Amino acid sequence: MHVFCYNDSGRVAGCLRVFWKDHDEASGHDEASGIAQIGRVVTLEHGKGIGGQILHEGVRVATEQFKAKKIYLEAQEYAIGYYAKEGFEVVSEPFIEDGIPHVKMEKVIEKS
Repeated sequence: MHVFCYNDSGRVAGCLRVFWKDHDEASGHDEASGIAQIGRVVTLEHGKGIGGQILHEGVRVATEQFKAKKIYLEAQEYAIGYYAKEGFEVVSEPFIEDGIPHVKMEKVIEKS
């Protein structure tokens, strides 16, 4: 599922996608793990809080619509603080992907 944010001009200002981690092309999903993944987070306008808003909405989608037990993502190292504000914690040592240092992060969803 893609989450979009539009600016005042009606243009897309940011987006991300939410999907099941370890997605199985044959079955279309892998709900059994209960782990949703957020990826391809991008904002076109910086310094306006769009990133935080869209990430918050992505977490809401994973929690309410996917009923995920945990949310996983791979963050560029410089963005750890951005994800930490939404409750994500680093769960790996840094690794290189496409020449850029990344870390794995997770957010466990508290069930009431």
